Amino acid sequence: MSRILITGGAGFIGSHLADRYLALGHEVTVIDNLASGKREQVPAGATFVETDVRSEEAARLVREGSYDIVAHLAGQMDVRVSVRDPQYDAAVNISGTLNLLEAVRALDPARRPRFMFSSTGGVLYGDFVTPPNAEHVAKDPDSPYAISKLTAETYMAYYGRVHGMECVALRFGNVYGPRQDPHGEAGVIAIFCGRLQANEPFRIFGDGSQTRDYIYVSDVVDAFVVASSAALPPVGRLDARAFNVGTGVERTVVDVARGLQRAAGREVPIEFAPARPGEPLKSGLDPAKAAEVLGWRATTALDEGLAATWRWITGA
Repeated sequence: MSRILITGGAGFIGSHLADRYLALGHEVTVIDNLASGKREQVPAGATFVETDVRSEEAARLVREGSYDIVAHLAGQMDVRVSVRDPQYDAAVNISGTLNLLEAVRALDPARRPRFMFSSTGGVLYGDFVTPPNAEHVAKDPDSPYAISKLTAETYMAYYGRVHGMECVALRFGNVYGPRQDPHGEAGVIAIFCGRLQANEPFRIFGDGSQTRDYIYVSDVVDAFVVASSAALPPVGRLDARAFNVGTGVERTVVDVARGLQRAAGREVPIEFAPARPGEPLKSGLDPAKAAEVLGWRATTALDEGLAATWRWITGA
């Protein structure tokens, strides 16, 4: 049994991860400020602490909790918010991460937990490279959100090289599935589900040809769990301990809209609106490194995941 701290464990991905770690017999503590997470999503077997990752309380938990794993999923997740308020985005995603990293560094090296970070492959690489993108390609992010994630990863690489800390970055594609809120900081699939349920038109920003690598939440959880105990590559440059977590398949937004309509057995009109700043035109991940080093591969096909997500939304 391991002791595991999950930041953002009341949120979409974090609550699924808490469920999985508990099912595997581990002891789980969740911290979340409930800005977007939901208290009812924290599993009954987990210890819950309501706090912000920027707080001294969060740092104290890391220092005093004798954890084997710190799974850091809390953060500002909305590209639109980051464009509107980059200082807030940086405060949460950079300063919050540094607060936890410094707490880990303060521990005796023999007692330091492995630090697992939920990063982004969806927007980290930018539009100047042609997907599918491997971890080593040049990064040229187009949004403050992606910049903050890249900055946090750069700090992690520093802590690994200089302080000998075990830091792992998982660069997610566009994650979707049950518990993703169709309001607020939601992915397009959750938003489409909400509009389809309300019999409202789908709204697509841009012409709908932009591509993403859509990955089902259970596959992301699998990657986290495997990377929690896997032998890591040697400490090196930024990408040494970073892994793309995606399917390796690009899908257009129009493809997703039509696939969801097929899964639901119902249709609504599709409307188009101007493209939004900071969002890449094409995004796709090469997950070969995760397969080779971690033994992880995504197993959920998009049609299967869309059907499961729709069933959850409708309670079917």
